[in-house]
Amino acid sequence: MAQLLQQLLNGIFLGSIYALIALGYTMVYGVLRFINFAHGDVFMLGAFAGLYLNKLMGPVLAAVPWPVAIGLVLLLSMLICATLGIVIELLAYRPLRDKPRLNVLITAIGVSLLLEYTGQLVFGATQQPFPALIPRTNVGGLGGLTVTTTQVLVAITAFGLMLALRFIVLKTKMGLAMRALSLNPTASALMGVNNSVIISFTFGLGSALAAAGGILYASLYPSIEPFMGILPGLKAFVAAVLGGIGNIPGAALGGLIIGVTETLVAGYSQQIGIPSGYRDGVAFVILILILLFKPSGLLGKVEREKV
Repeated sequence: MAQLLQQLLNGIFLGSIYALIALGYTMVYGVLRFINFAHGDVFMLGAFAGLYLNKLMGPVLAAVPWPVAIGLVLLLSMLICATLGIVIELLAYRPLRDKPRLNVLITAIGVSLLLEYTGQLVFGATQQPFPALIPRTNVGGLGGLTVTTTQVLVAITAFGLMLALRFIVLKTKMGLAMRALSLNPTASALMGVNNSVIISFTFGLGSALAAAGGILYASLYPSIEPFMGILPGLKAFVAAVLGGIGNIPGAALGGLIIGVTETLVAGYSQQIGIPSGYRDGVAFVILILILLFKPSGLLGKVEREKV
């Protein structure tokens, strides 16, 4: 039982990061009906932004308590990646807004490759250690369970950002405009909504969440490189599809399910006869099963399209 609880906790900590990345996928799909495959690379850039901000602001961060230091790094990294997301939408996606979706999909793959290889050129191809922004101490009083302060803070930050996103979408005028644009772009424009501003805001918000996910992921696994966003990005996409693409609570649920499933497979690999290296393949098996038996996802709704 202790081992099961340990694996479940590890899965929740990892799944909360997947959920953050998946929220970006699902928001962009909900507004524009296409998958931004460059989203995982924004996640990578968020981690590198945290690394270089820590180097540039070293004396300032050393003079303040560590919760304030990580808060500054997190917010500035989110701001940088939000700006990057808006620029990507403006330069790469906006000119193709009235073009076939296949054109936009191919462009998204191109932007992804551009970010990866530009990152390799700028940051180097080798892995770099990520600074310990959070003290790596064990939390006591949990019996035989091993939980670090890093894991606890990662989970709290991730769930806090999810709640903040839910508040923005449901309780603010920008969120109301996002929901209106998702339902009917023409009607929202007729009602006075500036669709271009809302789309840019959506890209910026999703990219900020990806940056937060990159820093939290690098805090758990402190080694970063320019291609680190590929696999977590794909798993987050699977999580978004699992929960119901376009559904924000579904993306969060899907991320947690993928994270827990992955850690359980790794933890019980000998008992179930699956090598632990196959943990990454489990997400894609889940994707195939969902597409076969419930294409709309766990919380998604079947939408009928008129021809």
